[in-house]
Amino acid sequence: MATTIQISQELQKELMERKFSDSETYEEVIWDVLEDTMEISEETKNDIEQARKEIAEGKHYTLKQIKQEMKD
Repeated sequence: MATTIQISQELQKELMERKFSDSETYEEVIWDVLEDTMEISEETKNDIEQARKEIAEGKHYTLKQIKQEMKD
């Protein structure tokens, strides 16, 4: 079932700029944007959780530390 929505001219311009081709529909553009936010693999989720644990445990380096190490 198709539905009509109202969007601002500003949003329409933004959607138009995101089109890969003139034949691409606004629906396809919106699905592409949504897909970007929905596709986080289990591996990525696990990596993020592991990184959070390491940061909480202090197992990380600051940019300042890395810069200093690169000088040495």
